[in-house]
Amino acid sequence: MALSPTALVAKGNALTISSDGENRTLNGAEKAAVMMLALGDRYGGPIWKLLDEIEIKQLSVAMSKLGPITPSMLDDLMIEFVTRVSSSGALMGNYDTTERLLLAVLPQDKVNAIMDEIRGPAGRNMWEKLSNVQETVLANYLKNEYPQTVAVVLSKINSDHAARVLSKLPDEFALEVVDRMLKMEAVQKDILEKVEQTLRVEFMSNLTNTQRRDAHELMAEIFNSFDRNTEAKFIAALEEHNRDAADRIKALMFTFDDLGKLDAGAIQTVLRQVEKDKLALALKGAKEAVRDFFFANMSARAAGMLKEDMESMGAVRLRDVDDAQASLINLAKDLAAKGEILISKNKSEDELVM
Repeated sequence: MALSPTALVAKGNALTISSDGENRTLNGAEKAAVMMLALGDRYGGPIWKLLDEIEIKQLSVAMSKLGPITPSMLDDLMIEFVTRVSSSGALMGNYDTTERLLLAVLPQDKVNAIMDEIRGPAGRNMWEKLSNVQETVLANYLKNEYPQTVAVVLSKINSDHAARVLSKLPDEFALEVVDRMLKMEAVQKDILEKVEQTLRVEFMSNLTNTQRRDAHELMAEIFNSFDRNTEAKFIAALEEHNRDAADRIKALMFTFDDLGKLDAGAIQTVLRQVEKDKLALALKGAKEAVRDFFFANMSARAAGMLKEDMESMGAVRLRDVDDAQASLINLAKDLAAKGEILISKNKSEDELVM
C-alpha cells in the first residue's frame, strides 16, 4: 500500500479506534502524525523531506497536540497505512518530540519558526494569530512602533480586535495611527513581509516563550505562595533530595527581594498602585538594600512619611509581613501580565539595585 507524502498527511476520513474499550476518533492529520512518530527521524526523514511547508506545518500541529497513543491504537493505524507494523511501546506526541524530529530533517531556524507558530496563538497566518493575542498585550508592543507600522498591522487584523487594540493605545498616538490608516494606500508585498518578519522575531517569539511552562515553573509559583518558613523548609528538603531541581526552582522564583531589581519606571508604577499600609508593613521585614531602593524611588517627603509609619508600628508579626510582601509580589506580577512593567528574571546578586 503506497502513499505519497501528500496523501499521508491528508489521507482518509476520521477513524474511530477502539483501544482497551476506549474509543478515540483521529482525523487524517492525526493518523499521519502517529505514523511519523512511529517511524522516527531515521525512517521518517525521507518522507519529511518530500513534504511541502504547508504539509509540514499541518503535520507538526497535529503531532504536537496528539497526546498518548497506545500500542493497540498504533497497530490499528499501521494496518490502515500499510499491511501491518507492530510496536513495542506507547508513543507520546508533544512539543519536545515534534521539535526533535523536525530538527533531524530541517534547519534550526526553520524549526524555530514552525514551533513558534505551533506554540503561539491560534491562526493560519500572522494576522490571524495577532487577532487572537490579548488586546492589551498587543497594544503595549505596538505603542513603541512607528504609527505607519501600527497602521499596517491594524489594517490586516480582525476589525473588532483592531478597535480594541486602538482603544488601548495612548490617545495622541492612536489618533496618529487612525490618520495613517485613512491615508494608507496598498502596501507593497516586500514591506508587508518585513513587517511580518519583525512581528515574528520581536513579538511572537517572545510571546510564545512566556507561554511555555514546565514543572519547575509551576513549582516556583507554588513556592512563591508559601510563607517564608514553609518555603525554607521545602527548599532545604528539596536541596537534599534533588539539588538541581531546587536550584532551578529558586532561579525561577520571584521574591520580594527581586522587586529591588526592577527598573525605576517599573518600581514607580508599583508604588503608585500599592496600598501604603501594606508597603510599610512589607518594608518592615525587608533587607536594608531593598528598603533603600524603594526609598530612592520616592520623593523625600513620601520616603520620610513612610519611615515614620514603619517606626510607629513597633514590633509586627512575621506572618503579617509575609502577607504584605506577597501582596506586593502579586501586584508586580499582575502589572507584568498586563504589559505595564517588565519583571527581570536575573537572580545574580551583583545586579541587585542598591
